Amino acid sequence: MDRDQLLRRIVTAWRAFGQACHGLSDAALQEPGVVGDWSVKDLLGHLATWEEEALAALPVIMRGGRTVRYVAYGGIDAFNDGRWQQYREMQLADVHRRSSETHARLVAFLGTVPDRHFDTETRFRRRLRLDAYRHYPEHTLQVVRWRKTKGL
Repeated sequence: MDRDQLLRRIVTAWRAFGQACHGLSDAALQEPGVVGDWSVKDLLGHLATWEEEALAALPVIMRGGRTVRYVAYGGIDAFNDGRWQQYREMQLADVHRRSSETHARLVAFLGTVPDRHFDTETRFRRRLRLDAYRHYPEHTLQVVRWRKTKGL
């Protein structure tokens, strides 16, 4: 997969998440229960968190360095919970803005990365896959299922 193919995957998967959320009222976006106690707003913050993590980790990976070990936070679930608490306190408009800005920064960053990081399966591509284009569909499906159960 080259850079253009990977960027298309990211854009397509991101757009699908946006379409799954499209048309929901502000109240519905903030209603818990989409995934456990999480709302769509929380999922949006969660995706932004992992894009932020990718933006921090990918340059380190490109230099051959070691990335954050989430065991320092008590594991991935504890890390996610801590970030969830942070986004929960934010206003919906602020979560939207932060998410949009973070996603734009990730896409812009990827445009600057040397081709060699895209040409083969590397730590770089694995991290990007986990934090972005394979992560979005997981939560897109959860939103779609939740909407069906709610008749939204």
